[in-house]
Amino acid sequence: MISTSEIRIERLTQVDAIRRLRPEWNALAGGIPFRTFEWSESWWQTYGVASGGELLVLCARDGRGRLLGIAPWYLCGPPHARIIRFLGSGEVCSDYLTILCREDCDYEVMQALAMWLCSAEFSASTGLPDWERLEMEGVDEEDQTVGLLLDQLGRHGRLVHRFHRPSCWRVALPSEWEAYLATLSKSHRKQIRRLERKYFHSGRARLHWVTDLPALMQGLAVLADLHQRRRISRGERGCFDSRLFTEFLSRVSSQLFALSDLRLVMLELDGRFVAADYQIVGGHTVFAYQSGMEPDALEHEPGRLLMLGMLKQAMAENRQVFDFLRGDELYKAHWRAQPRRMFDVRVAADTEIERLRQNLWIAGDNVKSWIKKRLHFSGVSTR
Repeated sequence: MISTSEIRIERLTQVDAIRRLRPEWNALAGGIPFRTFEWSESWWQTYGVASGGELLVLCARDGRGRLLGIAPWYLCGPPHARIIRFLGSGEVCSDYLTILCREDCDYEVMQALAMWLCSAEFSASTGLPDWERLEMEGVDEEDQTVGLLLDQLGRHGRLVHRFHRPSCWRVALPSEWEAYLATLSKSHRKQIRRLERKYFHSGRARLHWVTDLPALMQGLAVLADLHQRRRISRGERGCFDSRLFTEFLSRVSSQLFALSDLRLVMLELDGRFVAADYQIVGGHTVFAYQSGMEPDALEHEPGRLLMLGMLKQAMAENRQVFDFLRGDELYKAHWRAQPRRMFDVRVAADTEIERLRQNLWIAGDNVKSWIKKRLHFSGVSTR
């Protein structure tokens, strides 16, 4: 049993230094793609460099130098970098972010991490008097490690506020397709069988899974086009409108594809691509990260066609979970997905100005939550 006094916190500020941690980093990621080194490093090379932030990757080691945990953070915010955020934050919509840690010593590591953050060691390492806020997004409500850190920061006199975000929705997959269909409502099951006969069995529809790097680049272009056209048809911006997002996805895709963790599938209907889905595989789970759909083909239900094909493929690969990720869209429950509650958190110093900022921020968040709820009930996507 290790004690907190034996744990040393080390700050890494250079990409080359964190690259040496890749095997240990990924071993602690627990099969969650948004926690991996590849995802974090690709994000930093795209968004972090563009923001002018500073790496704040904190490693917890014991007396023998063994790596116990990693806080994958960075510092941002003008005029001095004093806001701490996760690598992977912002418009890329990373879910299940956490502080990577061995389960057998998470309490001691979080205690040591909180002490480091709230002591003179932070100032000595960064050259800053203190940090203003710690903002963590996309955290699983059941994440014990983050919960332990927040408890410790509260004991150090920091203001801690949690607020819920749209849930991640997950389908527990049986081993056989017919067993899964039996879990659906009678009407939904009937619709699925009709679509299979009309499109797949007749040969009108086919699924194409990307198998090589040149095809991946072409597939990403198809995905971006379909995604943007569908979003624009709904009066929305679309994530591929962002140059940085497009650059990030291209960068991380080549790495994930080399690791066989990426699945890009396209639905061909009557000789043209009408839907595409970008998936990341982690352990026994398939994470459906981004999709696109031809707005002029909605009468053929391309989304439903693509979904039934993807679920069948996941079961054929013996996957146990299909994760739709964040967003409380109504269609997810129709596929028998169950919500996994997520939250964001904001931690600040207990000062008069920070209490005022915190209250203003909470009020603004309540307004945003109300708007998103209204959009949800009107059927508009919140992802």
